[in-house]
Amino acid sequence: PMGSERTEMRKRQMATTPETPGAAQAQLSTGNRGSNACCFCWCCCCSCSCLTVRNQDEERARRTSHELQAEGIPNCEESPAPTLEEVNAWAQSFDKLMLTPAGRNAFREFLRTEFSEENMLFWMACEELKQESNKSVIEEKARLIYEDYISILSPKEVSLDSRVREVINRNMLEPSQHTFDDAQLQIYTLMHRDSYPRFMNSAIYKDLLQSLSEKSIEA
Repeated sequence: PMGSERTEMRKRQMATTPETPGAAQAQLSTGNRGSNACCFCWCCCCSCSCLTVRNQDEERARRTSHELQAEGIPNCEESPAPTLEEVNAWAQSFDKLMLTPAGRNAFREFLRTEFSEENMLFWMACEELKQESNKSVIEEKARLIYEDYISILSPKEVSLDSRVREVINRNMLEPSQHTFDDAQLQIYTLMHRDSYPRFMNSAIYKDLLQSLSEKSIEA
């Protein structure tokens, strides 16, 4: 009986042993394939998806930035080429720079390199508004100036303090040629104190001055 029990146990072991490793190996292999496939699919798809979305966002941002810079920005003022005397006068005072179209154009070119061209554009728009006399035209231009340069939603918003903003908001109830006078003065002062000194030391000004000086010597 004891021998027959051992024989029976050996038969059962022989019957079950080949299946167990194979089944375990197959299950492990299947599990690995499933895990690897899932991991590979997640990593690949997620990475590709994220990269695609990020690239699209960057491209959209560049395109939007380009469109915003191109839209609604008037061309530089028409003006004859500045003389050496005029360019030298720009160094004497900010007022002399701003009095001439050539001076404003050169200064505006510099502001563009500092991404603050909206200051000059706002100042010019205010000057244009002051020349209007038709009530409906004044209201329309005032609305456009507000949307372009005062609204916090505008990408071309200029930097104004809260007091000036309150004045503008009151004035917008009945817009006039002088609705933005306080704001225009504040931006003029900002350009004078902040940007003008850097413009005088910029390559834009120095190259122009050198070019005109060389032409003067040749003549």
